[in-house]
Amino acid sequence: MVTPVKLHAFLVANQLDIKGIKNFLDVKPLEDSSSELFYRFTDDKYQHYFNYGVVVFAGYNEDEMKWAIKTVQSFQRNPVTAWIRDSHEIRINAADELRFDFNEVVVNRFDANVMRIAMFNLAQSVAMDHYHTVTENLLTEVKGFTQELERTGKLSLGRKSMRKFLGRALNTQNDIAENIYIFDAPEQVWDDQFLDKLHQGLIKHFDLRVRFSELEYTLRIIEDNLTVFREISHQRESSLLEWIIILLIFVEVLDMIISKLL
Repeated sequence: MVTPVKLHAFLVANQLDIKGIKNFLDVKPLEDSSSELFYRFTDDKYQHYFNYGVVVFAGYNEDEMKWAIKTVQSFQRNPVTAWIRDSHEIRINAADELRFDFNEVVVNRFDANVMRIAMFNLAQSVAMDHYHTVTENLLTEVKGFTQELERTGKLSLGRKSMRKFLGRALNTQNDIAENIYIFDAPEQVWDDQFLDKLHQGLIKHFDLRVRFSELEYTLRIIEDNLTVFREISHQRESSLLEWIIILLIFVEVLDMIISKLL
């Protein structure tokens, strides 16, 4: 029986400099674009780099993976302190059908394209874990503001702080739209029925569409809350402006009375 191939994906930064890594490694990749690099080395070792901060390895041990990540550290923009990682196995069995088990996928064909599709989907899964944490943190902050609103009837979130928070939420939404490709199949699957079946199966296996819908739902909740917060802030500013106008009118009337008396 062929030894299973173990895949390991790491989210090490918010972004990777793909062009910089390509020039640094000075090895011709099997596939490259502005968003990813895919390499095959000797002994069937593979490395896959993605611009959204994920590196995927196949055929490497723990020390080799850590060393490889360290060598491209200068190309990591906004590195994360605690890496997010996930693993999966590919088992080759020529006599079996394509099958998806709990922690492995069984294939009857194995080549670089099969490896790339598997690594691509594992990278998407790890990225999804990262964005889930980010959106949950945003939602927790929103809940803190709504609890304060319920408890005191006031919102202490200032205009500048609200804008900064809104910017974080919008950037997260943009990053997800830019980096999650579950609705755009890699070009390798277009003319290959097996690769398409593998790709669609892995999307379902990793629950990518369900998890993406959860992210969208969480972001919608955050957006709805921010809309309410903005309305409250506008009402607060309008009330302050009204009091200023009233005060100015009062001062003008008072000045007129004093002038007539004098």
